[in-house]
Amino acid sequence: MASHIQNPCLWESGELKIRWVRDHMPLLDGIQKEFEKTKPFEGLKIALSVHLEAKTAHLCEVFASGGATMYVTGSNPLSTQDDVAAALARQGMNVFAIHGCSEEDYFKDIRSVLEVGPNIIIDDGGDLVTTIHNEFPQLLSGVIGGCEETTTGILRLKAMAADDRLQFPMMLVNDADCKHLFDNRYGTGQSVWDGINRTTNLIVAGKDVVVAGYGWCGKGVAMRAKGMGANVIITEVDPIKAMEAVMDGFKVMPMREAAAMGDIFVTVTGCADVIGPEEFLRMKDGAICCNAGHFDVEVAVARLKAMAVSERPARNNIQAYTLENGRTIYILAEGRLVNLAAGDGHPAEIMDMSFAIQALSAKYLVDNKGRFSHMLNNVPREVDQAIALRKLSHWGVSIDTLTPEQQKYLFG
Repeated sequence: MASHIQNPCLWESGELKIRWVRDHMPLLDGIQKEFEKTKPFEGLKIALSVHLEAKTAHLCEVFASGGATMYVTGSNPLSTQDDVAAALARQGMNVFAIHGCSEEDYFKDIRSVLEVGPNIIIDDGGDLVTTIHNEFPQLLSGVIGGCEETTTGILRLKAMAADDRLQFPMMLVNDADCKHLFDNRYGTGQSVWDGINRTTNLIVAGKDVVVAGYGWCGKGVAMRAKGMGANVIITEVDPIKAMEAVMDGFKVMPMREAAAMGDIFVTVTGCADVIGPEEFLRMKDGAICCNAGHFDVEVAVARLKAMAVSERPARNNIQAYTLENGRTIYILAEGRLVNLAAGDGHPAEIMDMSFAIQALSAKYLVDNKGRFSHMLNNVPREVDQAIALRKLSHWGVSIDTLTPEQQKYLFG
């Protein structure tokens, strides 16, 4: 099956990127060695839609080492790295992804990895799962199950399950402790500011930063902003998360109020229209808006474009919109994921844990084929803990274990 990529000749720089992350992802390295021996995916087809950069490429290599035939696409056009796609295609994988492609071509590539009839689905945001249900129902019976990487994707899965539309078991990878406690908090926290800083080349210290959403991702973004000297304001719809933010030392207020105060806005909610026309009109001249949620709907860029009297590129990956009141608002990375569309995404060591969970959860699906009583399944606690122990071992850290007497005291 022919790949659909930008330029096969870009493979050398892609291979350099992949080699770098291989050297910094020890958990996946160990799993890859195990998979090479046991071949848990022998004869199976895996369809994968995850942000197509070097760390994802290494996950694809791990699955391929386990015997899988890989069909790979991206989960966001702006996060696809063409040289990495070329490197994977050169390895013989079936790759369908081009940086900056249209929405039409994006979904054409999604269909390309599904029409082969995958046995396992590795999803990031839910586009593979929803598309195979909506457009390829005849292929559903061949799917053993899938893994979902994101909060947004899990919300879509829960909606499908509530409507009794989800037809195969899914592992909720995002909900695993070794994923959301580290990937969402420390990974998002660092990578979002990597993307903002390299794109704007402006200082953070002393600025008012508004973070919309105080889930694990929002906590990470706020923590890193505070560490760089920003005055952090949190907006929330959940009263308990709002209380957390207050007790963590942040100001909390509605977005309508925060809009007039912020210098930099980061949305991390998974919801739509978090920042809309009313907020745009209240913003300072020169306010910067970006999104770290999965889809490009949190900052209402289309509505901003419609209300602007002029528009211009201000810098690579920054678009300036001037309003009737004379103020200019800057949008980073078209309102798409700023950490991937304007950066390289999460650090390799963080994604090592997240992708280790993906790999072992996919193996769990195969090992337990036909035994799932529910469509939505948490990652087993033993998988979470095994990954944590592997990571601690790599760090040279050892911990206590319960004695038999302690086990009996705690658990009877």
